[in-house]
Amino acid sequence: MSTTDASSKAESDKLDCSFMYTQILKETLLTIEFKEEHIKQFTDYCLEKIAKDEHDINSISKFEREYHNQTPIQWYTSDWFVYSTINQALRLMDVNIIMKMGFFLCDLHREITQLHSQQFDKDYSGNSFTLYRGQGLTKADFDRLENTKGGLIAFNNFLSTSKDLAVSHMFAESNMSDPNLVGILFVMTVNPSQSTTSFASITEVGQFGDQEAEILFSMHSVFRIQHIEPIHESNHMYRVDLTLTSDTDNDLQSLTDRIQQEISGSGWYSLGVLLRKMGRFDKAEELYQVLLDQTADEKLRAPIYHELAIVKDNRGEYGETMKLFEKALAIQEQSLHFLHPNVANSYICIGNVYNAQGNYSKALSYYEKALEIQKQSLPSNHVDLSASYNNIGNVYKVEGDYSKAASFYAEALEIRKRSLPPNHPDLAASYNNVGNVYETMDDYLRAVFYYEKALEIQQRSLPPNHPDFASSHNNIGNVYNSEADYSKALVHYEKALELQTQSLLPNHTALASSHVNIGHVYNSKADYSKALSHYEKALQIQNQSLPPTHPALADSYNNIGQIYDSKGDYSTALLNFEKALEIQKQSLPPNHPDLAGSYNNMGGLYRKIANYSQALSYYEKSLEIQKRSLPSNHRDLGVSYSNIGNVYNSEADYSKAVFYCEKALEIKEQTLPLNHPDLAKSHNTIGNVYNRMGDYSKALVCFEKALAIQKKSLLPTHPDLTGSYNNIGVVHCMMGDYSQALTCFERALELRQQSLSPNHTDLGASYNNIGAVYDSKGDYSAALLNFEKALEIQKQSLSPNHPNLAGSHNNIGQLYRKIGDLSKALSFHEKALEIQKQSLSPNHPDLASSHICIGNVHNIEGNYSKALVHYEKALEIQEQSLPLNHPDLAKSHVCIGTVCNTEGDYSKALSHYEKAVEIQNLSLPPTHPDLAGSYNNIGQVYCKIGDLSKALSFHAKALKIREQTLSPVDPDLCASYTNIGAVYDSIGDYPAAVANYEKAAEIQRQLLPLKHPHLTASHNNIGDLYSKMDDHLKAFSFYALAVRGAQQSLPSHHAHLALYRRNLERVRNKVIASQNYSGESTGKL
Repeated sequence: MSTTDASSKAESDKLDCSFMYTQILKETLLTIEFKEEHIKQFTDYCLEKIAKDEHDINSISKFEREYHNQTPIQWYTSDWFVYSTINQALRLMDVNIIMKMGFFLCDLHREITQLHSQQFDKDYSGNSFTLYRGQGLTKADFDRLENTKGGLIAFNNFLSTSKDLAVSHMFAESNMSDPNLVGILFVMTVNPSQSTTSFASITEVGQFGDQEAEILFSMHSVFRIQHIEPIHESNHMYRVDLTLTSDTDNDLQSLTDRIQQEISGSGWYSLGVLLRKMGRFDKAEELYQVLLDQTADEKLRAPIYHELAIVKDNRGEYGETMKLFEKALAIQEQSLHFLHPNVANSYICIGNVYNAQGNYSKALSYYEKALEIQKQSLPSNHVDLSASYNNIGNVYKVEGDYSKAASFYAEALEIRKRSLPPNHPDLAASYNNVGNVYETMDDYLRAVFYYEKALEIQQRSLPPNHPDFASSHNNIGNVYNSEADYSKALVHYEKALELQTQSLLPNHTALASSHVNIGHVYNSKADYSKALSHYEKALQIQNQSLPPTHPALADSYNNIGQIYDSKGDYSTALLNFEKALEIQKQSLPPNHPDLAGSYNNMGGLYRKIANYSQALSYYEKSLEIQKRSLPSNHRDLGVSYSNIGNVYNSEADYSKAVFYCEKALEIKEQTLPLNHPDLAKSHNTIGNVYNRMGDYSKALVCFEKALAIQKKSLLPTHPDLTGSYNNIGVVHCMMGDYSQALTCFERALELRQQSLSPNHTDLGASYNNIGAVYDSKGDYSAALLNFEKALEIQKQSLSPNHPNLAGSHNNIGQLYRKIGDLSKALSFHEKALEIQKQSLSPNHPDLASSHICIGNVHNIEGNYSKALVHYEKALEIQEQSLPLNHPDLAKSHVCIGTVCNTEGDYSKALSHYEKAVEIQNLSLPPTHPDLAGSYNNIGQVYCKIGDLSKALSFHAKALKIREQTLSPVDPDLCASYTNIGAVYDSIGDYPAAVANYEKAAEIQRQLLPLKHPHLTASHNNIGDLYSKMDDHLKAFSFYALAVRGAQQSLPSHHAHLALYRRNLERVRNKVIASQNYSGESTGKL
């Protein structure tokens, strides 16, 4: 039974495409001369698959022995297996059984047609009459029937009806006991003059005689649904009034005519063409192999070779495909004119094989030969030209020339629109191609429009499990994946894989493509084990079906490499990237864009392991290839320029970094719409450089531009927005605006929680960012909570020695150092170093960071020799892995200088601090905050050695930089005011000292809670000054603030708390003594 869900009159007259295919199948079978062997093949099948007992075996054997002794109608009405098998096959469009029963289908149809001719002339004479049919429908089928009321319903199978209402009512009622079925009583008004299908009374020839007053319709009877109403109070039985009609689905009829024209001819060969168009490549191949064995004439073998090659091509058997096409072409070149269209078709097919094998230049050569022949031998709008235009477009798309690809696709689409019915599958292929170009250009709205148009056509014109459906589902899935709607993407990818598994060989490359797509989704979700499983499954299929140097294998090795890269297993990642590159060098021209992609992968990996010279070498190779193979403004060049800029950013060569990143942005602005997401990526990249340069205002402008673009072009929950929110948060944090930073980080976390799995590593990054803000604010308990959440997520989603875990361990270690729990701090830092030693090269800069963290703990413990060992180890690593003017080396010199300063070796301290300034002056802008830090350090040394004028000069330099670059409430400004206050304290200018300390404390009060150690220290300093100025009451109030804050944040045994308490007690005694002397009282102290 064929209907379609309908929302309008036009829609209700649509019929399912199974009606068309079974109709063409019937017409094709009617052209075949069946033999006795076909009866034997059918009964052998029944004995193997259907027979359950002795009675079944006897019935089937009898059918084989006595088939010609009875009429087809007698067999149809007497033997259950005949009736049920053929009608089930027709309903389900089971091509295998329909072909096996082809002889019987044709005989039964011919007998009904003959009886119809006899009875129509004699009995019915054009008067209408009523027939009945009782049956059950599933609830889903009944819902479709109701939705089609007023429209058409077709029966693809042979249809038994009765003149006897009671008999049909009984059959309908018998289905009511099944809760999954609805009983249906069809009441059919039949006017023989309106019928396009034969029907006949079989009371005289059928098994049941007059008992059921049966009228049997041949296949493809069409009725109009007039009325539907319940006939039982339980709503489990309905009357459906139908009228036999000659009306049809005009669009489907046009497509039927077109496909019959494309099949052409008759007999077994035409049946093979039809089976291929239906996606039944297995049956088509069986049939053509038989035909080849039976055909001796070479001229007649050529089209069979050609068709068999197309089947093999669709099954992914490219080696056999090429041999068959070449055989067909050799015969055609001897027997046909060189401009004959069939020669062009063979050129196209050979081109398709080269294209599938990744040999694009040869493919293009054959496609262009074919097009040249077609232009000379066919009209300009002949549909065969569209195939050539499409194929040439495919090559240009793969080569990255999207404008040429779009031009050829558009030409193909126009030809097909003019020459094919609107629901022809080839139009769907064209819409998919056009959508693919838009997808490549990130115009997802248009891409989905074309993909869904293609899918709609396929649903009207192809059998339900046809492989072409998989292509459309994969395409739509690609768009959802790009938009980060992973659940929808996965639905479409898995649907594609399901369809391919039903219709293709297990090692067909199309299945590999679907596994790759599913792997991409799991990779985006950071479910690396599932992603790896699908990528490896794809590689396994490709190894079975493709030559070992096929470019698709390189893609799989790259995919697998990226998973290991994400997991921090850089050696295995590198192994896979190198395999990919090796294959591409053997199979692709030296300037193919795919090679550039692999070089970029290698460069990215070497950048992660801090081998910047190697990274730069690979990125420059990639750029060199792209310059030779792509237009000068192709956006892939922008990607390479960005990558090179990122390396220079890592090396702290900021002028070059800005140059390359801005070059990338310039290219993208020439080729992309103003709100394209790739522009946002460039603004973020440039912002990162400015952030590292300490130019926070410029960084913020770039990050906010990026976010504005993303808000206009991406879904509100797209993960890319989180990157921009995080970047903005980092800048606010660096500027000391912690409330804004926290808002941005929490917004990023909220978005990630909406779009990512609960253990995605990006959530860990968000918790680390939030923890860092609380750390800066002095809210150590909240900081620890977030750092521990981050670590917990990373432990669930990353390998035990992944470098990111080291970062989280260091975060927690630094926190414990700040709250004075040095043993825990040391434990976490040493764990971080242990992880890094297992996963990174011995001279990776991240190890230097951990050595500095460990050195900081030993420094606070007063274990200066151990601190110095770690600081010097950090410097040694950095000198091996970083440029000598890299700012990180300056940080190590600062650390070493600090130990020397603490130990009283001021000349060494000054030497290291000045070395730090020298490096920073070479690598950083003159207003970079790190320079201010170094000037402060030098000032502190001069203060200690008593050169207070120099001390004040350097502190003033530091303050000037910070006032120019930082917000008025930045913590580093506090440090400068505090340092200057200390110098004035040493000079004895207490009012100036108090003024600076007060400025520092005022900033801290706006940023920090009363209990923050920095604020308690400031209150203590101010108390000291007032004490020196003999203003003991003011001193007492500030010491009291210091004690109150420290009691909330420090352990009871902490040295700083003990100091503040001693100061408070000392000044209390002085105030009391003063009160006793003067006789005044200020209340309880």
